[in-house]
Amino acid sequence: MEFDWSGARARVYGLAWQTPVVPLPGCGGTWAKLENLQRSGSFKIRGALNRLADLSAEERLRGVVACSSGNHGRAVAEAARSLGVPATIVVPSWADPTKTEGIRQAGATLVVGGDTYDDAEAHADGLVASRGLVPIHPFDDAKVIEGQGTLALEIVEQCPEVREVIVPLSGGGLAAGIAAALSGRGVQVTGVSAARAAVMHRSIEAGKPVSLEEEPTLASALAGGIGLQNRHTFELVRRHVARFILVGEEEIAAAIARAGMELKVVVEGGGAVGLAAVWGGYQPTTPAVVVVSGGNIAPQSWAKVVGGP
Repeated sequence: MEFDWSGARARVYGLAWQTPVVPLPGCGGTWAKLENLQRSGSFKIRGALNRLADLSAEERLRGVVACSSGNHGRAVAEAARSLGVPATIVVPSWADPTKTEGIRQAGATLVVGGDTYDDAEAHADGLVASRGLVPIHPFDDAKVIEGQGTLALEIVEQCPEVREVIVPLSGGGLAAGIAAALSGRGVQVTGVSAARAAVMHRSIEAGKPVSLEEEPTLASALAGGIGLQNRHTFELVRRHVARFILVGEEEIAAAIARAGMELKVVVEGGGAVGLAAVWGGYQPTTPAVVVVSGGNIAPQSWAKVVGGP
């Protein structure tokens, strides 16, 4: 698969921001890449912009549909608004209300497609078939992967001596994009999954895409499958990601709270898994960068995790 990194940067920076890299407290030689401060509240805007910029004029008129647990949908909604493209976002019933409100505010049509991510995905597929909407996959799309990889290009500019990048891992769009962009640069990529949202982790162990029953997790952004007919991310992750780590719910909660106290930022569960690994005892090869991938969490949920009223 060939990627056009310079072209992707030009497309992405029409709307996305370059996010800061800051020292990670208590971890000498380790830095945090704060994509929770990104436009739309997560890294997802990168892939959404790169994919929607690739639409033909006819596809833009038809409009797009995305299935999402929240962050991808919010990013597609904002990218679509900037490009004048009608967007429909299908979410499961448990999607974080902060994310669904962001989708509405961006002007997209929000549809609750069922109680599980798979239900929502099936509903989105039905809209593709019945209305001719263009599907925007959250991870298993070459242009989405390419857009997410622009984050790695920033990292090597901001931390040119970096030796390891620690990345949240779910469907693999972010990890695949970062690993592909860093290929041949001598930088190890480590993928961190929530133990309750570990489908890519288990698929790599099995040597093929597998499905798992959905479990409730603080890292809801990492929930969902990778698709048994996965076209891109499974192979890219298998080939380029060097190490895989699982973190539990207590570690994720502790990382959310510590990020608030020590980094002074709000981080959602899915965005905190890399922090959970490092603050939980994983020793990276330094200089290292931990990607903090998102900050879209309902205020009451955040307060409950950090011990508020």
